[in-house]
Amino acid sequence: MKSLASKTVPKQFISFQILFMFVIILILVVSFDSTAFASSSTRKDVGEEGSESAALLKWKASLDNQSQSLLSSWVAGSNHCKWIGIGCNKASRITHIELKSYGLRGMLSDLNFSSFPHLLSLNLFNNSLFGSIPSNMGSLGRLIYLSLVTNHLSGKIPSEIGQLSNLKILYMNENQLGGSIPQEMGLLSSLNEFGAYSNNLIGSIPPSIGNLSTLTTLYIYDNKLSGCIPPEIGQLGSLIDLELSWNNLMGSIPASIGNLSTLTTLYIFDNKLSGSIPPEVGQLGSLIDLELSENNLTGSIPASIGNLSRLTALYLRQNQLSGSIPPEIGLLRSLIDLMLGVNNLTGPIPISIGNLDLLQYLYLDDNQLTGYVPPVFKNLTHLIEFEIDLNKLTGPLPENICFGGLLTKLTAHDNNLAGPIPESMKNCRSLNRVRLDRNQLSGNISEDFGIYPNLSYMDLSHNNFYGELSQQWGMCHNLTSFKISNNNISGEIPPKLVEATQLAVLDISSNHLVGEIPVKFGSLVSLFNLRLNDNQLSGCIPREIGSLTNLQTLNLAVNNLNGSIPGELGDCLKLLNLNLSNNRFAKGIPSELGNLHGLEIFDLSHNFLLGRIPPQIGALQRLETINLSNNQLSGSIPLSFIDMLSLISIDISCNQLEGPLPNMRAFQKAPFEVLKGNKGLCGNATGLKACLQQGVSKKKGKKGVLLIVLPVLGFLLLSLMVLGYFMAFRKKERAKKHESRKVNNENLFSIWSYDGKMVYENIIEATENFSDKHCVGEGAYGAVYKAAFPNGQVVAVKKLHASSDGDMANRKGFTSEINTLTKIRHRNIVKLYGFCSHPRHSFLVYEFMDGGSLRKVLTTENEAVELDWIKRVNVVKGVANALSYMHYDSLPPIIHRDISSKNVLFDSEYTAHISDFGTARFVKPDTSNWTSFEGTFGYAAPELAYTMEVNAKCDVYSFGVLTLELIMGKHPGDLIYSLSSASLSSSSTSSAAKGILLKDVLDHRLPPPRDQVAEQLVVVSKLAFACLQSNPLSRPTMQQVAMKVSNQRPYVHNQFYLITLGELFDINC
Repeated sequence: MKSLASKTVPKQFISFQILFMFVIILILVVSFDSTAFASSSTRKDVGEEGSESAALLKWKASLDNQSQSLLSSWVAGSNHCKWIGIGCNKASRITHIELKSYGLRGMLSDLNFSSFPHLLSLNLFNNSLFGSIPSNMGSLGRLIYLSLVTNHLSGKIPSEIGQLSNLKILYMNENQLGGSIPQEMGLLSSLNEFGAYSNNLIGSIPPSIGNLSTLTTLYIYDNKLSGCIPPEIGQLGSLIDLELSWNNLMGSIPASIGNLSTLTTLYIFDNKLSGSIPPEVGQLGSLIDLELSENNLTGSIPASIGNLSRLTALYLRQNQLSGSIPPEIGLLRSLIDLMLGVNNLTGPIPISIGNLDLLQYLYLDDNQLTGYVPPVFKNLTHLIEFEIDLNKLTGPLPENICFGGLLTKLTAHDNNLAGPIPESMKNCRSLNRVRLDRNQLSGNISEDFGIYPNLSYMDLSHNNFYGELSQQWGMCHNLTSFKISNNNISGEIPPKLVEATQLAVLDISSNHLVGEIPVKFGSLVSLFNLRLNDNQLSGCIPREIGSLTNLQTLNLAVNNLNGSIPGELGDCLKLLNLNLSNNRFAKGIPSELGNLHGLEIFDLSHNFLLGRIPPQIGALQRLETINLSNNQLSGSIPLSFIDMLSLISIDISCNQLEGPLPNMRAFQKAPFEVLKGNKGLCGNATGLKACLQQGVSKKKGKKGVLLIVLPVLGFLLLSLMVLGYFMAFRKKERAKKHESRKVNNENLFSIWSYDGKMVYENIIEATENFSDKHCVGEGAYGAVYKAAFPNGQVVAVKKLHASSDGDMANRKGFTSEINTLTKIRHRNIVKLYGFCSHPRHSFLVYEFMDGGSLRKVLTTENEAVELDWIKRVNVVKGVANALSYMHYDSLPPIIHRDISSKNVLFDSEYTAHISDFGTARFVKPDTSNWTSFEGTFGYAAPELAYTMEVNAKCDVYSFGVLTLELIMGKHPGDLIYSLSSASLSSSSTSSAAKGILLKDVLDHRLPPPRDQVAEQLVVVSKLAFACLQSNPLSRPTMQQVAMKVSNQRPYVHNQFYLITLGELFDINC
């Protein structure tokens, strides 16, 4: 053992010495290499540091002046690591650029990203950067975090983005990026979060996105993505939040989505998805929020959805889901929001929903549900909003509907509910909006309701309530709309109701109210809709009603009101509808009513009115319907009625009127029933005698005197005319030199001459010789310029192309036609002032419309939303009335030939005006109805493809296209093409259209239409399809269209969301 030890120790010692010497040599070598490397690296770093700072300074210089001032610390020669927004590592290499919310304005392409090889984080959130994302951003190989959110970046996402292999977070939301998501996104294997929402991305979601196995967040909503959801999305095993909403995604939801076991949020609402909800959704055990609303999903709700025990929000609203609500929904004990409204669900409401004791928002509205509302709903004590309207439910409302005292919204209208109001409702002070109208509910109105300090909307109309109105309603100080019409309410209107000072709508019509209208109603200054009709009210109309300056509808018809009509009503300048019919008013019609220039419906029939019709009534140029029948009016119809350009319907029967009818279509084409029973009316209308010419029945002696006197008077008159002519001629010559100076202080077009001598120079000056900066549009026949004159007048000047004004063969006829068109006065037609012909320029001068064209409005997101459904219906009415006027009330009739969205212009109040009417005829006047094509492709009638005979039915077809464009928010070419494989009147097309729901073609930028607006849209849609008949003879006339669109009847055949286009193909609509 010892010998072994003595031999072993020296051997180990020798090995240690050798090892020690090797380490010393290695250290020396490494030290030498490190020194050399450090020396080399230091020289390299100094160069690269200079390159980084130089790149930043170059970019700073490219920004605007204000941005440069914000980066004042970026100075050449200073330590760039201390510059604002810059972070460095220990080697002074830039690793972070943090410039969020600095308001920088410039382009990223001016920043050389290849100069930053050590960059880890780039944050440019909330600036004003524009231009495209440069491809050399792909050189940032170490980048972990990139945020370009809330800028004005455009162009495509560069494919080089796929080179950022270390990138974990990528956000480029809220820009204007277009193009498709590049396939190379699938190379970002380290990516955890990706957001590109609120851009203009198109194309499909690339399947390569399934490679991003570490992705937890995917936000690409609010774009224009199309195609199907790729099944590969089911490979994103780490995904927590998936949001694809507000796109145009189609096809079905892939079953592979059930593989996303960690998913907590799934938003795919507001797309065009179809097919059924896959049962595999029930495998998403971590899901908290599921929103699939506003798609075209069909089939039943899968029972497997009851497995989602963590779910707090389930939104399946506004699809085409059918079948019954699965009772398994009652297993979702964490549910707070349940939205199943606007579908085709049938059967009873499952009792199991009563188990959802955390539920706050329950929407089952607009389905076909039947049966009772389950009594166990009394357990839902946390309810805040409860909607069950538009179903077929029966029985009473749940007793403890407001037991928790949290309910703010209750809508149960349009059912068959019966019984009393739940007792818990009386003390439900949280209520804000209640709609129980159109049921069979009953009870004492004065006892069943309490005081609701937060209530803003209450509609109890069309029920069986009785009793008297309580004074307590006046204590609902936030109440803006109170409707209780068509019940059995009696007693007087409580004066304290006016203490609800925010009231804007008050409808207590069709009851048994007595007494007088409270004088204090004049203090309800917010009121715009007041309906007290069909009661037993008596006394006079309070003069204080004239203080309601916001009033648009005043209906006091069918009462026992008496006295005179107060002239103060003429101060309600916003009135659109005034109905005082079927009362006991006496004396005359107050002339002050002629101040109601916006009035559209005027009904004073069935009273005891005396005297003449005031000529001031003729100033109501927007009036469409007037009914003065069954009174004791006398005298002739005022000549001023000729100015009532929008008038469509009249009734003056059963009076004592006499004399000629006004020379306007509403009177001349009126049926005898609306003219009969008068003293001596005459005219060309059916059933009336022709008016005698006003001649003189002279005796023979008088005739002899006239034979002597008339020639003498004629000679004297002729002499005076000749003398006056020469004096006027000399005066005109003297004034001619000064005329252009004077014209600036006058209304240019009140002294317009049709050869343009007086205004030519003024227009040249106002447009700076037709400078491009004054150009506001370009048409087939010339450019349109805005001309503003020193006197404040603004006009639109269409400068005709040289070829347009150079081919006018019949100048005399052309001038005569201009003369005729300048006399057109219609509130929906742009006024043509005249035509100016000059060797250098020829142009037409129109009224200027500052609201732009319909095409511009529909293609601009904000303006399209501003043009809501009511405004769009009014546009249809306006264009229809204008075309009816041009076709039937103009002499000679005018065919527009180019009705399109670019030729419908708006004023500042969105009133539609047809422009460019007759321009094609001006440029190439024809002697027949045969012409070359002059319209806009996509709007022209199909028969113009094989015949060039233009008639009024061509305008009707174009009007149909325009109307669909308004409804859809875009040109309906694809829809028309899909339905035109057969004639629109054929059964094959009607059958094809049965598969398309009207709601699916509506402009989805607007909220879904409701109630009367929805009914109006159905009527308008029916008219549009009637106008699009392939056979011109099958199309209605514009006169028929104008009458139907102005006298709409409710469409009650089907619920709005179930109406198909096939139901609208009714030629005789």
